[in-house]
Amino acid sequence: MTEQDPRAFLSSIAAGVVYGLLLRVGTQTHWLKDVVPIMSIGFIFVVPFAIGFLSIFLVERDEPQRTSVWIFMPCIPVLAATAATLLVVWEGLICAVFFIPVGFVLASLGGIVGGLVGRSQHSARAKNALLMGVLFLPMLTNPWEQKLLATDDIRTVENIVEVHAPKAVVWKNIERVRAISSSELPVSWSYRIGFPHPLEATLSYPGVGGVRHATFAGGVLFIETIDVWDFERRLGFTIRADTDQLPKTTLDDHVRVGGPFFDVLRGEYYLEPLPNGDTRLHLYSRHRLSTDFNWYARMWTDAVMSNIQSSILHVVKDRSESDVPPLGTHR
Repeated sequence: MTEQDPRAFLSSIAAGVVYGLLLRVGTQTHWLKDVVPIMSIGFIFVVPFAIGFLSIFLVERDEPQRTSVWIFMPCIPVLAATAATLLVVWEGLICAVFFIPVGFVLASLGGIVGGLVGRSQHSARAKNALLMGVLFLPMLTNPWEQKLLATDDIRTVENIVEVHAPKAVVWKNIERVRAISSSELPVSWSYRIGFPHPLEATLSYPGVGGVRHATFAGGVLFIETIDVWDFERRLGFTIRADTDQLPKTTLDDHVRVGGPFFDVLRGEYYLEPLPNGDTRLHLYSRHRLSTDFNWYARMWTDAVMSNIQSSILHVVKDRSESDVPPLGTHR
């Protein structure tokens, strides 16, 4: 194998970037909004496959490449195109993190297929025809995928923490949550990628029918109506995101709470008294996921909800244990 001209690599990578951005521009300007919706298998799975196929097909056509090139080089145009959408604020970091893992895998798969096609003994005309088919493939998936794959998936997430405090103390720290300082929150990956962190939770009055206003950073407000009030035992509530007051800069439309793809529906605390006087605190939540690829998206939504709940329980635990007298009267 002779030394490869780096310009061939650069031009192949550039072709993949341009292709990906053209499709993204099309959805941004409504050119392809109904043909290749962003939250679709066609865009999230097929587009990176086509990028990988295109970039490797072009460079393999000039000179045979190592298999490692087929696998790893397609990740470069996918990463570059994603970075470009972040720079122009078409996407937020949340969506980029969600997309990159599957984008890399599908781009590598496309690169392998593109390499095999480019190295095959078929005529140039046949190869080019196949290339055009792959490039148009994302536009052919939407008509059937929404009919066959679009579903509502109701997910339940639970987090548990043991608190060295009696249930009466813990209850006071969950029925209302006074303002949370940043120093009280643990390091959390969900906050680092853009999900708002909790600020406080007020309560109109104790008992069924009471309304909690759970405020998060970025102007996010959840209106929580209590429907289970078992004093010092269970606190359950329905959740409605106040989407009218939610700034568009806080969350992407694709991950907006209360939007077409994701919503938080319900939360519940359950206090389990332990024999030694401590309290095992459970926090449940239920959310709706509505995409054509719930099997992938639910891994992320479950992880994010669990991470946020874990952070809230961390605050409750620290505050409750700080409220117990130093010598401990509950043991």
